[in-house]
Amino acid sequence: MKTLEELYQGCGSNDPIKAIKINSKEVEEGDLFVCTMGVTADRHDFIDDAIKNGCKSFIVSKDIKRDGVNIIKVPDTNRELPYLCQKFYDYPDQKLKMIGITGTDGKTSTATIVQTLIGSDQCGYIGTNGRSCAKFKGDNPNTTPDAQLLYMYLDEFIKYGCKYTVMEASSEAFFRGRLQAMTYDVSAYTNVTSEHLNIHGSFENYLECKKQLFKQTKKEGFCILNKDDEYFEQMKSACNGQVLTYGKEEDNDLQIASYDVYPDHTDIVYKYKGKELKINSPLMGDFNVYNLACALLVVLAAGFNLDKVLENIKNIKIEGRLDLLKTNTPYYVMVDYAHTPNGIAKLLQFVHTLNIKRSIVVIGQAGERDPYKRPKVGNVVVENATHAIFCYEDPRSEDPMKICEDIISELKNKHTNYEIVIDRREAITKAIDMAEENDMVLILGKGNETYEKLNTGTIYFNDEEEAYNAVAKRKIREESL
Repeated sequence: MKTLEELYQGCGSNDPIKAIKINSKEVEEGDLFVCTMGVTADRHDFIDDAIKNGCKSFIVSKDIKRDGVNIIKVPDTNRELPYLCQKFYDYPDQKLKMIGITGTDGKTSTATIVQTLIGSDQCGYIGTNGRSCAKFKGDNPNTTPDAQLLYMYLDEFIKYGCKYTVMEASSEAFFRGRLQAMTYDVSAYTNVTSEHLNIHGSFENYLECKKQLFKQTKKEGFCILNKDDEYFEQMKSACNGQVLTYGKEEDNDLQIASYDVYPDHTDIVYKYKGKELKINSPLMGDFNVYNLACALLVVLAAGFNLDKVLENIKNIKIEGRLDLLKTNTPYYVMVDYAHTPNGIAKLLQFVHTLNIKRSIVVIGQAGERDPYKRPKVGNVVVENATHAIFCYEDPRSEDPMKICEDIISELKNKHTNYEIVIDRREAITKAIDMAEENDMVLILGKGNETYEKLNTGTIYFNDEEEAYNAVAKRKIREESL
């Protein structure tokens, strides 16, 4: 805990500051409220609400007057927030070895693999699957959280004995300025395809935000790049640290020499410093061959012993990714987070290398997010799956039927292997009821998330639980016949 004077010398107040907040509904007595500018809200408008909740200290960028409270004006509250949080928590990012992972697909998988290879007793994780280390696991509201949470999480890791943090560094986080105060010891990217154009406005802007991770890498640090990715050269041009590459050609620092994908594992041969690394990976799919290669090179660049790292590969498990449910049925059910056209295509192509008959996909697209990719998702699903059922998926304030109409907008008169079942629970049930022997039902887009954001509010919803419930109900009906 610090006083306001310690944070802003000369402000004239020794009031102790308990926490930093940007949501007036969460503010309590002793908190410091930073009036940032949100996407749709100006938090200067909520100062009086924060005062009612007991707040007495405010950071503003407008001429604000209130009696009996501390008002500190700065040029830009959004830019101020990360530097303020960094100082409040005594610069935790400078006490940890920071590892940043960016990319359109594979961030969560790669970051999780990195944590497993290092060991969760030494390495904390922040990303889509929450935040965790060996001592605890918690939720996370965003892939890359706002600064007041991010620095609090880093401080937590230090208190739990971590020396490293691996975090998913999203393009939106760079766009919103959440990461501007941070530098990285090791940075990496998996791939880049078109995504989040509703936020960035253009693919060029999106790419620039991805490149920012490498610009913020320390000069003595390492930048790990996918040399087989289309945008490798552009990413390389932004690198501030030493560049190391992975890919299929011999000139890579870590070469993907060969691999064989099986339904329950992948046999891989990597080459590193003239040595063949024969690996039995518990991960499936050629995309995970790349994710593992990226993670290995990250950990080796961070200075870890190769033999020790290889021992940890058997422990890798990625929640919400390629989760084949234990249904004890003649058909299969898989839950996966895939939600981009590239990620969906790779997943479905992999699934059809397995001994299955048909693939039945349940999927939607998020509301208030990139509308440009919706038709692309529709195309890639119907072109790679036997049958598609489109439904809601975090529609937020948008009409879920309108979102589904966007998804199928380019399919009409060209494809018939799809339908719309708006309610996600009903869509999952229908897919499972359709499944025959050796069919694969794939429920995509949410992974292990436990919520749906509707226009009426956020509800509890978990795809795996809904799938198990649908399977159980089908068994009861079949047994009663």
